[in-house]
Amino acid sequence: MRNMWFISPYIIEKENKTTLKTSFSTPLHYTTFASYHTTTHDMKRILHANWQFHLLSTLAKGSFAITPELAAMHLEQVSNLITQGHLGGAKPESIDDEMKFMAFSGVGPAIMGDLSKAPDGSIAVVPLMGTMLKYGTWCTYGTEEIAAALDYAASFDNISGIVLNIDSGGGAVDAIAPMLQAIQRAQAQGKPVVASVDLCCSAAYYTASACDSIIANNNISSMIGSIGVMCSFADYKKYYEDKGIKLHTIFSSHSADKNKNFIDATDGKYENFIKEELDPLALDFQNAVKANRGDILQADTPGLLNGKVYYANTAKQLGLIDKVGTFQDAIKEAASLVMTKAFN
Repeated sequence: MRNMWFISPYIIEKENKTTLKTSFSTPLHYTTFASYHTTTHDMKRILHANWQFHLLSTLAKGSFAITPELAAMHLEQVSNLITQGHLGGAKPESIDDEMKFMAFSGVGPAIMGDLSKAPDGSIAVVPLMGTMLKYGTWCTYGTEEIAAALDYAASFDNISGIVLNIDSGGGAVDAIAPMLQAIQRAQAQGKPVVASVDLCCSAAYYTASACDSIIANNNISSMIGSIGVMCSFADYKKYYEDKGIKLHTIFSSHSADKNKNFIDATDGKYENFIKEELDPLALDFQNAVKANRGDILQADTPGLLNGKVYYANTAKQLGLIDKVGTFQDAIKEAASLVMTKAFN
């Protein structure tokens, strides 16, 4: 399996040598994987049994923007899914649960669950936590689902703004776009989106940078950044040869350039792979961050756009975030932005 990462430059060793033979030539429609039944009061989620297939597909495709520690944690999941067909433990046919919401206002305690009961001018909270995957699994919501939740919250007239509560080291590259699009849809409705962040790296920071404001929710554990791209892959040719197995890959005479960069990389020729696959991703990531953060970003700081990670106070000095505060400060910031937009 080949993995592409927006991460800090640590070496990830892959111990799983199981051969995976599968085909993903026919994509499954999203509604066959996880679906929502929406009413005025809730979002009912039904996660069907083939969620394992989608998780394995995502891990096998291997395009990620994630910190390496989290990437290593997924190796056991890959092993269990391939060898056992599940993550271990119970094997539910489906999961039927309800996404929970919170809404805050200047009057009374937080509203839990039913956003329609929140006072006018309330701020809804949407969580983005854990490894970002486009589709949901037994263990986590996918960003397609979280984006739908953000859209759902923004659809209420009594909800004036949204806090995206982020605690994530990143995830799959294809998990980023659904979040960016949902943030933009909320902003287009005149509803500001504020990111309240603890761990906010790689794909998670890409997402946060699109928000109207970024506030670290503490000055102890909050870590921000990891803007960069790397690729790691395991070369098992010698392993298979030692077992008497020789692998053959045959291309059509009309497909001379198919997978050429990767094949060259397995022979230690990395130049074209870096130039044509890694560099464009890195530049897109950097340009998005520079455009989203504007002039306050100290873009010339060595390492800032090249993968370094910073604690909150330093991230504030460098313009990666706007404030160091608390979760409640993010709620207040969203409410303040609502008032600012109302008077502009």
